[in-house]
Amino acid sequence: MNISTCNVMGSLIRGFSTSARIDINCHRTSIARIGRLTYTRVYPTTLVQSDGSTIMIRYHEPRQIIKMPIDITTLTEAERRKRLEARKPKVKVLIDDDIEDDFNLDNYQHLWKKK
Repeated sequence: MNISTCNVMGSLIRGFSTSARIDINCHRTSIARIGRLTYTRVYPTTLVQSDGSTIMIRYHEPRQIIKMPIDITTLTEAERRKRLEARKPKVKVLIDDDIEDDFNLDNYQHLWKKK
């Protein structure tokens, strides 16, 4: 086999393989495209980190915003207490209404009496 035959065979084998050939150098970035043969469906999503900074990421589910959890040990005592109170379930206020039942059936008997 000569060199040209090897090049043709190499390109055919690369064409049938499931992974893409990756040239790693200073010009390789993921800004322009993702370097793979099969693209999975991803959605642009805003990731909010615990310090408040935001990053645009690709996420496999269609979501608008994802918030990362805050480390409670780094908060002040007042902020920690406020966040822990917000986690607890709120107490529902029950209002009991006394409905006066002064309905008298005799007031409506004339409507169904046969004449």
